[in-house]
Amino acid sequence: MIGRYRIGVLAAALCAPLFLGACDTAKEAVNKGGSTPCSEFTAQDRDKQRITVRKYLEQDTKVTTSPSPDTVDASIGAITLMCKAQANQDTPIRDADLTGVLVPKK
Repeated sequence: MIGRYRIGVLAAALCAPLFLGACDTAKEAVNKGGSTPCSEFTAQDRDKQRITVRKYLEQDTKVTTSPSPDTVDASIGAITLMCKAQANQDTPIRDADLTGVLVPKK
């Protein structure tokens, strides 16, 4: 009886990292990239913003290689600045620009 318990605990300990890695992959799979609304983007923590911006840059700008960390960080700064100034906080990050500051985008 105790042997079975130990095997179960050992199996759970060995499988836990696999499930945790799957959670990170799932986060990226449901991330909307450039379709993420500004209100959602500005509420994200820095790690989630990195995932969002990386996905946006890879999908919307047709970057063939993964963007560098410096490119991602610079893009986060620009997107955050534009999103905080948008008249319509539901504007997707790919559409956040200077005209949206003055005229609400749909």
